[in-house]
Amino acid sequence: MSTVEFCQNALRDRIAPPSHGSVKARITAAARKLGWSISRTKDVWYADPRVSISADELHAIEKKTGVYYGREEARELDREIENATALLVAMQAGSPRTLAHALIQAARILAGSGT
Repeated sequence: MSTVEFCQNALRDRIAPPSHGSVKARITAAARKLGWSISRTKDVWYADPRVSISADELHAIEKKTGVYYGREEARELDREIENATALLVAMQAGSPRTLAHALIQAARILAGSGT
């Protein structure tokens, strides 16, 4: 998910949900809550491909919603899950050498993750 998509979803789901009424009313409410112009809010609402989100804008959305944009963290977790899955597959092979190798790799992953 891109930063613009994250912000679009945050605007639509958290900052100005459907309970605020029409789309126009929701965009206006979101603009007021964030201190943005209606035009800026509308561009993010519709995920205009020309729009880019500044760090300050992202921080403001995160602060208002309590939802944090953690794409890089999610990628890292996905990589760790892939590594763990590969280790489990290797362990299922059953050979002592494969098991030892899998345990060494698991120890390396744990050491690298700070756990």
